[in-house]
Amino acid sequence: MRIDIISIFPEMFPGPLGHSIMGRAQERGLLKLVIHNLRDYTTDKHRSVDDAPYGGGAGMVMKPEPIFRAVRSLRCKEGTRIILLTPQGQVLTQEKAWKLSREEQLVLICGHYEGVDERVRQHLVTDEISTGDYVLTGGEIPAMLLVDSIVRLLPGVLGQRDSLQEETFTDNLLEYPQYTRPSRWEGMEVPAILLSGHHEEIRRWRRRESLRRTLRRRPELLKNKILTKEDQILLREIMEN
Repeated sequence: MRIDIISIFPEMFPGPLGHSIMGRAQERGLLKLVIHNLRDYTTDKHRSVDDAPYGGGAGMVMKPEPIFRAVRSLRCKEGTRIILLTPQGQVLTQEKAWKLSREEQLVLICGHYEGVDERVRQHLVTDEISTGDYVLTGGEIPAMLLVDSIVRLLPGVLGQRDSLQEETFTDNLLEYPQYTRPSRWEGMEVPAILLSGHHEEIRRWRRRESLRRTLRRRPELLKNKILTKEDQILLREIMEN
């Protein structure tokens, strides 16, 4: 996959996206990450990327010209997803990350100030994505979050594909509790079922705990989930106890 990021602060990206899984994905040729300085696509001597809003109001608005020039310079294939990071966008979900991970190329535009000229939204971008119901100083950190959520899903990036199937939100549920050695520490013990070696009972316990945690912490996730017969039985057991 190739991901192009357009930002007025390109120096923010190499550190966070150059280490760990993201760094290894680039070293192995699974990801090509290209950062573009939006100011390189301006034409005035001050390299201005923003201006006062028509109609008045506080703050500044990002100008359309440099954004259009930056995207057009990439000569993307028809159908390439061009994504604006904005609090007004659709909230990023695991399902959205899975869909985007199937693309060959993505272009990310980092918003700033009071936002971007509406013509960018109407005539250039294909998607608007938010990472949550809050406001940040710019789209750079959301862009990093989006890249991380997508790239780790690419074939070959993670060593164990099975781990992806059991992660939080993969099945619209929160992940079950995890434990490792030692089995007893300062009086705190690992649940006996996990030490039993009974794989089917362990699977059932994990499913029950996943449902229990989702019910307690994020009950709204269960509203959109199609429950299996086993899930329904486990939920009844949880609510009865």
